[in-house]
Amino acid sequence: MADEPPPTADPTHESLWRPLRLLQASMHADIGRLYAEARTGETAGLKASWVMELLRLHAAGPMTITELAESVGRTHSALSQKVAAMRAAGWVRTIPGDDARSKKVTLTDRAGAVVGRLAAEWRATEAALAELEAEIPYPLSRVVADIEQALARRSFHDRIAEKLAEDPSWD
Repeated sequence: MADEPPPTADPTHESLWRPLRLLQASMHADIGRLYAEARTGETAGLKASWVMELLRLHAAGPMTITELAESVGRTHSALSQKVAAMRAAGWVRTIPGDDARSKKVTLTDRAGAVVGRLAAEWRATEAALAELEAEIPYPLSRVVADIEQALARRSFHDRIAEKLAEDPSWD
């Protein structure tokens, strides 16, 4: 069948992202295991990915979703979804904001009771990461800083757009 186009190869089998994503997911899962293994049920149902927001709310007090998103470097949409999940799990609640149209996110009593443990885990995680970085020849924090500098010179968007301009499949 000479008229049939060749099958398109699956480009997802090659990925420079995958190892980093899998490493991060594995490390995140290990943090989650610590919460699951906790001696008490206080942290039952807690997702490790919520800890930064819970600690930020504890430190700064009630915030709008926009304020919380800005404080942790996330989009409003992403934080809105996360807050909805944390609210459904009983870690945060909303209270009236500064005007009738706004709401602020605040910790529930359940979350307030465990923030000391969350802060302890955060400190232990940072210490473990520092220890890990000391064991490797080129620390991840250095890699990130170097990539940020390279992207400041030429954005990821521009790099991808240039490659797409060379690919006839993009037309």
